[in-house]
Amino acid sequence: MDRVLDHERLERLLEAGRGLLADLDLGLVLDRLLELARELTGARYAALGILDERRTELEQFLTVGVDEETHRAIGDLPRGRGILGILIEDPEPLRLHEVGAHPRSYGFPPGHPEMRTFLGVPILIRGEAWGNLYLTEKAGGEDFDEADEASVVVLADWAALAIEHARLYEAVDARRKELERAVRGFEATATIARAVGGETDLDRVLELIVKRGRALVEARSVLILLREDDELRVASAAGHVMDREPARLPVAGSLVGAALERQHTTLVGDVERDLALVPEQLGVPDASAALLVPLVFRGRALGLLIAFDRLSGAGSFTRDDEQLLQAFAASAATAVANAQAVEAERLRHSLRAAEEERRRWARELHDETLQGLGGLRVLLRGAGRRTDPEQMRAALGEAAQQVTREIDSLRAIITDLRPAALDELGLGPALDSLLQRTASAHGLEVRSSVELPGRRLAPELETVVYRVVQEALTNVAKHAQASTVAVGLHVANERLRIRVADDGVGIATDTPSEGFGLVGMRERVALAGGDLEIARGEPGTIVSATLPLAYAEYGNLTSPA
Repeated sequence: MDRVLDHERLERLLEAGRGLLADLDLGLVLDRLLELARELTGARYAALGILDERRTELEQFLTVGVDEETHRAIGDLPRGRGILGILIEDPEPLRLHEVGAHPRSYGFPPGHPEMRTFLGVPILIRGEAWGNLYLTEKAGGEDFDEADEASVVVLADWAALAIEHARLYEAVDARRKELERAVRGFEATATIARAVGGETDLDRVLELIVKRGRALVEARSVLILLREDDELRVASAAGHVMDREPARLPVAGSLVGAALERQHTTLVGDVERDLALVPEQLGVPDASAALLVPLVFRGRALGLLIAFDRLSGAGSFTRDDEQLLQAFAASAATAVANAQAVEAERLRHSLRAAEEERRRWARELHDETLQGLGGLRVLLRGAGRRTDPEQMRAALGEAAQQVTREIDSLRAIITDLRPAALDELGLGPALDSLLQRTASAHGLEVRSSVELPGRRLAPELETVVYRVVQEALTNVAKHAQASTVAVGLHVANERLRIRVADDGVGIATDTPSEGFGLVGMRERVALAGGDLEIARGEPGTIVSATLPLAYAEYGNLTSPA
């Protein structure tokens, strides 16, 4: 070969090999290969035929030197018959002076450019034919010579290495992407699984699902539609979504509803055409492709997870996306069902607690106020029948005292419902008044250490703190058999901490369920984003709550009025 290839051509081949091996994209390698073959041989036209799996005909045919208009005029690309078929049958280099004169020549179709001289070289990868390089029309009308053939053989060897390198890289890269997507799927599913065990707020669970689901399949936007009776409501959304009221779609008579009823994942190429739906109805204008995955829990369809328009690729979703989102939706459905169950149970507890509180106030009004008013009526009737002015004055005086007592009783009830001091003066004075009333009414020694910030707390937070302390003191008075109770409030690390401890008999550790008072406390604290702990003390019971600080807008210690 050294005698055939001069120094300059060897240098060009070395440079060509380095260039081919530097590319990892198979398409770029093949394009570069054709250009190099033309440069090395001076050919006007170059083509690369890629064999099919059986290596009996050409599956692909790439060309350089033939423009698009000529391509259209030629029509179908060759499949590997005639002269091209010789290299398929016998993968050895082939040089011809006149293509048309060879006995295997089929001639050229109409519109095909004239081609006379020919050089064909096979590309072998690991000893097996992969494809063939075809070169025609050497510059100046000359024949391809031995040096051209040797150059293209060396180039074909370089090409074989570069093609295998690029194919291996593509396979590894595809596997890497597949593994990355699988890991993202596992991570997203694990996140939802953690939500099942740790997060019970429905809105937070839904937000988590749409955000993780969107990242998982690289979607432009993702929605969750939950079933509510005979309708589907947009309950949460992430991505490019219009800020508007949640849309509702009927389950019956809509294609989206049909996907829910069938409990079958649906790939959609055109939302408006395939779903008979204007995308704006769901707040996703310009949406085209979609992937609908039902959220099914124990055979019951809770709703749909819908992804719109993949951000990469052609914009449409693939079967891989479908499998990923299906696996994700299985965990998501469990999280949604769990959160819905907790929300329903919380509502039931709230209704029971509210009903118990109504009964309590009804008993208070019946046992104290109503009885007192009944006694007052009897007293006034007796006074009306007396004729002695002194006796009448005494009876009326007693009646006036009774009215005063009932007014005080009603005022105490009203204060328990909503103390005026809480609105007018703030949390500190309202708590002072509560502690004094508790000590006076129940004979308890009440010790307090209340350290509040210099700014007025938000009204909602003040109400929660007041109710927690009030309910804790009520439990102490009714159940603890205590003589002393200590109430402490202080701020640390932007959290308000409450502690109510008594020296009574202590909370029972074997109680199967909490009363409505404790349930009410837990719900108030949870809704405020805090934590509540009730534990046995040495002696007595300790109620501890921690709440995030929130300040009133007006920010001082006086009433906004």
